[in-house]
Amino acid sequence: MRGLAWIVPFARRLPCSLRGSRLIVPAVRTPRVVHHRGRRRRAAYARALWTAAELAVTLGLVLLLFVVHQLWWTNREAQEAARREVAALEREWAAGAADGSAPLTGPTAPGLDTAPARPSAPSPPSAPEGGAPDPARPRPAQVYAVLAVPRLGLRLPVAEGTGRADVLDRGYVGHYPRTAQPGRPGNVALAGHRNTHGEPFRHLDRLDRGDAVRIETRDAVYTYVVDRTLPRTTPGDGGVLRPVPRSGVLPAYGYDAPGHYLTLTTCTPAYTSTYRLVVWGKLRSVRLR
Repeated sequence: MRGLAWIVPFARRLPCSLRGSRLIVPAVRTPRVVHHRGRRRRAAYARALWTAAELAVTLGLVLLLFVVHQLWWTNREAQEAARREVAALEREWAAGAADGSAPLTGPTAPGLDTAPARPSAPSPPSAPEGGAPDPARPRPAQVYAVLAVPRLGLRLPVAEGTGRADVLDRGYVGHYPRTAQPGRPGNVALAGHRNTHGEPFRHLDRLDRGDAVRIETRDAVYTYVVDRTLPRTTPGDGGVLRPVPRSGVLPAYGYDAPGHYLTLTTCTPAYTSTYRLVVWGKLRSVRLR
């Protein structure tokens, strides 16, 4: 026991809870392992959300640029091209009137049959019996006439055919193949965009009965007068293009007797291509150049 005497003074200095037969040793706190799996998962979610947001913003900008391109740029580009084409056609006709050597159907008519220019004549009140002389048929996509609609302030180039890339998307009015040529008996059928690419027929629905619509060619100016309107029909209603036009979908709209008709078609409602709007006119007069 004498060997343990040194421990007595030390024991007296211990707290009361440590005195006695059992020595209470404070527990050692074990370091806690921090798991980062949840933090990494939240970081991954945050990166995914950020990436999705960036993609959404990028897609929105692309769509905005597409809309601007379709509704503004294509209109500006096509309208400018159409004005240049009309001016070129008028210059060609003026030059032909001076020297008598102009082609029959406009500035892109090489290879077509030509005819000498006619002497000018006073405008008769109506087309002569049998209509105007039958001009040579233009080549596909060839610009050969000008459509003038005073009520809408339009002067538009008319090209043969209704192809999108080579006619309609250039801001031209397209002449339906296998329909009559201007001034001829039957039905002169024309088509144009209502929206985008120059939208030449955007306000076609504003035409009223009695409004004048002129088709100008090298040889003559043919004046038609709006007579009837078919507000809506299907794109496949071929009856409106027949020599005696009558809707096959809505038979109440159309004509029964042969004549000199003009048919203008475009999409409806605006900014869609679900249906077709049709405006019909009749030939009132012919003014020879």
